[in-house]
Amino acid sequence: MPTEKKRKQVEEIKERLSRCTIAVATDYLGLSANEMTDLRKRLREQGIEYRVIKNTLAWVAADQAGKPAVKSVVQGPTALAFGYGDPVGVARALDDYIRSTRSILAIRGAEMGGRVLSPQDVSTLVRLPSREVLIARLVGQMQGPLAGLVGALNSPLNGLVGILSAPLTALSSLLRARIQQMQGASSER
Repeated sequence: MPTEKKRKQVEEIKERLSRCTIAVATDYLGLSANEMTDLRKRLREQGIEYRVIKNTLAWVAADQAGKPAVKSVVQGPTALAFGYGDPVGVARALDDYIRSTRSILAIRGAEMGGRVLSPQDVSTLVRLPSREVLIARLVGQMQGPLAGLVGALNSPLNGLVGILSAPLTALSSLLRARIQQMQGASSER
């Protein structure tokens, strides 16, 4: 029979899994207490929660949260990094920590949008540009054809203005020449 403490832990894990956009499973064995504290602090600064969990409690919570894919990445001693915003940020934060501290922390995989990501998939996420950069690129690519369309739509109008103004320009030049001619004739007298 589960204890009240375990029910509460399952409920907390379920709540985190329900809210997160990505849950990255890591093998934390070999990290000292100071390293674990430093990792949690760095991740917390970026809005990422990092929790050591019991597998059986995580499996129950995953089923209750409707995210059974989590069960496949929670194997052996596991800590989960819960990201609530940009999934790329979580992968990048863990990768930055591993590289900057030369840590033995290992990424086992992740669950994102109901899909299981392998450690290689998580590494691929790290190389992706941020969401803001991708949106900026998309907008830039959309502007190119739109600018071309505006130019194409304006060119007939510009041509029409040129055609209509050409006779007026010629008439204006002709009138100036005639005025100069008349002024030259009146000054000779």
